Amino acid sequence: AEIARTSLIDNGRIFVVDDFDTAVLFVNKYAPEHLELMIEDPEALLPKIKNAGAIFMGDYTPEALGDYVAGANHVLPTASTARFYSPLGVYDFLKWSSVLSFSRQAMAAIGEDAIRLADIEGLSGHAASVRLRLDSAGGRDDDNDR
Repeated sequence: AEIARTSLIDNGRIFVVDDFDTAVLFVNKYAPEHLELMIEDPEALLPKIKNAGAIFMGDYTPEALGDYVAGANHVLPTASTARFYSPLGVYDFLKWSSVLSFSRQAMAAIGEDAIRLADIEGLSGHAASVRLRLDSAGGRDDDNDR
């Protein structure tokens, strides 16, 4: 009780809003580490929640269940960082590579977009690497063009 009392006095806040839409706007901006949706129909509100570390649905899903026995883990994004970070998960411990493979036709379909973005960023070499390929009439046959 003393730990909870001290925490509420030092850090506790209550925000009263008029409706769920306003609550969702606040939640998505505040990006809480833990969010308990203790409402009649939490599933209806869930699709609107974009920024929360862990979301606990309904009256019988207390935070402690997620932290200790049912959730992914107890390591969640704090200090509103749920706007751009996720809870710690298995993928944080894996190394993976992005692998891309385009045919000449596929590259031609999106090449101009890549050139435009590279030019906007001022990366003329990136733009030229696509432009040269788009302008090239020769090269390998389509079956081996990857």
